[in-house]
Amino acid sequence: MADAGGLTPTPSVLQELQNERLVVQEGYGFLDEKRLLLAAEILRQLDRYRHLHREYLELHESAAGALREAVVRHGLEGLQIYPPATDLESAELQGESRTVLGVTVTDSRLHGETNLSPPPAADPSPEARRCRDLFNELVKRSAPLAAITGNLERLLDEYRRTERRARALEDVLLPEIEHQLREVSTRLEELDQEETVRTRLSLR
Repeated sequence: MADAGGLTPTPSVLQELQNERLVVQEGYGFLDEKRLLLAAEILRQLDRYRHLHREYLELHESAAGALREAVVRHGLEGLQIYPPATDLESAELQGESRTVLGVTVTDSRLHGETNLSPPPAADPSPEARRCRDLFNELVKRSAPLAAITGNLERLLDEYRRTERRARALEDVLLPEIEHQLREVSTRLEELDQEETVRTRLSLR
């Protein structure tokens, strides 16, 4: 008896292939749905990133202008010794994490105690204070942007892995199973026909 695609063509083999096809189809359906959910979360994270990044760039432009004004007033060296309003060395990165389809998504913020009574400046000015405050705010706003960037990297990596697995099922495994099913089904039909012919001949 000739094999069908390397398999012995029997009804039990046909049933096993049908069961295997069903399992693979269910697995592909799960991966396809996972791709959609990951893509939706990526879009949500991108939307939030664009919003925060736009605000960051606007603030950065204001901070750059304030820096120019403060440098004109104090000079670069004079500005470098201006007392800070927040001790960034003692600042803590605080965050809340959640899991999206096995991927950790984090919302972070930089928390630092504001010095309400900073050491007096040798040459205080509103230009220097404004420059200090704006750059202090820039540092704080960089924390959520960094967290979202990490979220996007992890989500994209998981999406790519899921995409590869889904394509392997769709483009390789499922077509292979379908081919084996056709071969086994065709061979079983041929065997049935041969058996029918032999039966008729034996009755003559």
